[in-house]
Amino acid sequence: MKSKLHLILIILFLAALAGRYLWDLDSNAGYAPDQPIPFSHKIHAGDYKMDCLYCHSAAEKGPHAGIPPMNVCMGCHSVVAMDKPNVQKLNKMFNAGETVQWARVHRLPDHVYFSHKWHLRAGIRCQECHGEVETMPLVSQVNKLEMGNCLDCHRKSNFSQAYRDSVLTVKDTYYSEVFLKYP
Repeated sequence: MKSKLHLILIILFLAALAGRYLWDLDSNAGYAPDQPIPFSHKIHAGDYKMDCLYCHSAAEKGPHAGIPPMNVCMGCHSVVAMDKPNVQKLNKMFNAGETVQWARVHRLPDHVYFSHKWHLRAGIRCQECHGEVETMPLVSQVNKLEMGNCLDCHRKSNFSQAYRDSVLTVKDTYYSEVFLKYP
């Protein structure tokens, strides 16, 4: 009887360990895909102190920060660092009417609605979710970006009830509009 109990406990322990391992497989923390051009946030946001919103201006207006259009890059790189091979590659693509096919680094599950706009308006720094991007030669996903991370942040913050109500109104409006489109 005692040996059966030990066996059951060992099996439960191993199952819990395996479950935890499998749970972490879904996490993209540490994900840093190869990019067609090795863009350095360390140089742009770190050394040159460029604000995130200079390139990712869509974050102020909607849910997605997005990848900047090439004309944003070329605003500087049509005259700056033209001797660098990667800038020459960028310039050649731009002049040919091509776009850089960047590999997406941060991705939330399809069922998640997240708006950069509302988080920026609430004063949340980009680094809270994306890490200290200004120190990264190549961007990687530093956080798991799971529901637990969101809940922890929302629980720690001191949002007023009015703000919580406005978030609920935005959510309800968004989902009402989405579902009204489908019969």
